[in-house]
Amino acid sequence: MIRAGIAYKFVEGDQGEGVPVGLLNAIQAVVFNTFDTPRESEMKVFGDPLETLWKNCIFGLCGVEAFHRKNYGVMVTSTIEEREKWLEDVRTTVNSLF
Repeated sequence: MIRAGIAYKFVEGDQGEGVPVGLLNAIQAVVFNTFDTPRESEMKVFGDPLETLWKNCIFGLCGVEAFHRKNYGVMVTSTIEEREKWLEDVRTTVNSLF
């Protein structure tokens, strides 16, 4: 659960207006995202806001500096074979990082 008092805290006297102090003991984090919009289209329209969110606003805020993220898709049109390859890539990634 990522919440105040567990994953981060505010310094004494701070009522939430300052920058929190990370409390997680994790050395690194990995996130796997799936998507339905073709990656090129999403990047053109939105850039990559999820990278910033996970890296800076969630894990960075909680004190986890090493962050790795992978994306898989387009899910809605994917085949069983593609999904199996993605799952194998997840296993390989987790094994290489941890």
